[in-house]
Amino acid sequence: MRHIGRRSLAAAAAGLVASLMVAPGARAAGEGFGPAGAGAGNGNGGADSAGVRHGGGRGRGHKGRKAATEFRGMWLATVANRDWPSKPGLPAAEQRAELLAYLDKAVERRLNAVIFQVRPTADALWPSPYEPWSQYLTGVPGKDPGWDPLGTAVAEAHARGLELHAWFNPYRVATHTDRTRLAEGHPVRVHPDWALAYGGKLYYNPGLPEVRRFVQDAMLDAVRRYDIDAVHFDDYFYPYPVAGQAFPDDDAYAAHGAGFPDKAAWRRDNIDRLVREMSERIAETRRGVRFGISPFGVWRNAGTDPLGSDTRAGVQTYDDLHADTRKWVKERWIDYVTPQLYWHIGFAPADYAKLVPWWDDVVRGTDVELYVGEALYKAGDPAQPAAWQDPAELSRHLALAGEHPRVRGHVFFSAKEVVTDRIGAMARVVADHYPTAVRPPRYPAL
Repeated sequence: MRHIGRRSLAAAAAGLVASLMVAPGARAAGEGFGPAGAGAGNGNGGADSAGVRHGGGRGRGHKGRKAATEFRGMWLATVANRDWPSKPGLPAAEQRAELLAYLDKAVERRLNAVIFQVRPTADALWPSPYEPWSQYLTGVPGKDPGWDPLGTAVAEAHARGLELHAWFNPYRVATHTDRTRLAEGHPVRVHPDWALAYGGKLYYNPGLPEVRRFVQDAMLDAVRRYDIDAVHFDDYFYPYPVAGQAFPDDDAYAAHGAGFPDKAAWRRDNIDRLVREMSERIAETRRGVRFGISPFGVWRNAGTDPLGSDTRAGVQTYDDLHADTRKWVKERWIDYVTPQLYWHIGFAPADYAKLVPWWDDVVRGTDVELYVGEALYKAGDPAQPAAWQDPAELSRHLALAGEHPRVRGHVFFSAKEVVTDRIGAMARVVADHYPTAVRPPRYPAL
């Protein structure tokens, strides 16, 4: 029987739901890095407690109309100290001050949500009983930093009127392959068969049911303990392909792949199970917490699948990451989707102007919210094409997206650029599109 979306289950259990109430890459196709450029994913990887959303409202309507709510977020990346902390080993007071400065800047830019990376590499930015403290805090894997970053972020974000979405990377273990560098007692040192080396990195094996259950348990610990507004996944599921290398999961496929036509179908089912089960378990763990995913922006090219987008991207999530992102929306397993549309208007292999309407159509009739991921990090980068040297490029993105009624907001990668704003692209977005602060869309409290 087809799985029923977790919001449908919750609504059925609750009876009549009150409505109309208000309260995370890549380089494919030749561009960039980020929670994705055109082909590699969140280079750094890479989110309803105060009320409820407008039941059928739209963020930015046709001809520039504005609704009372709109999602305005930024990703705050911690892997490799991309955004925060500025370096490992700072005293707790300095780390805290840096974190609060980012939250203050979000308010200053009239944003209303921060997507905070709290599990970048099978570690934790809270005192987790499942995985060690993150090395990006102290420089030493497993070392207690002397404070609780996630707990502080939740409390301080809410005090400023910001949502705090907890951003997790499900399967990445380390940005190296030396298991002896992991913290003593790390799950991969206890269960060496759980992890595989690929492309110079370590990953939990998505094909092992015990691994899938464990990573869910590890992430749900944060849901259980903190008043987060959402769980957020980035674009990493099976790893981005590395030329000349095969992901070494033959043994897991032999043990668990019976009944599937090929390994690719089995891999997709593994990721489908992760997403569906996580959706169900979030709803069971804490009422009102949403589930969002920020996939690489191209599900499939139309040349591969007539349902796909009019693109020629070098990476397709369905085929290369074994992530059927379109299905997750259609099945309503997630509450919002934030495709990483990290290309300029007119970029031939993956045109922003073609991908926005494609995603707008995907969410049609589903009640899954659509927030567009924006490549602020490219603005003014001399390595990027000419379009990204124009401070108005991102503002044009928001104007174009505003012509599509199901686009309900935007998320900017990432926090460092929200602050530094190299050529004033973020300031231009704020001046043109964010004249006043607004509330984010929120789902009904059940």
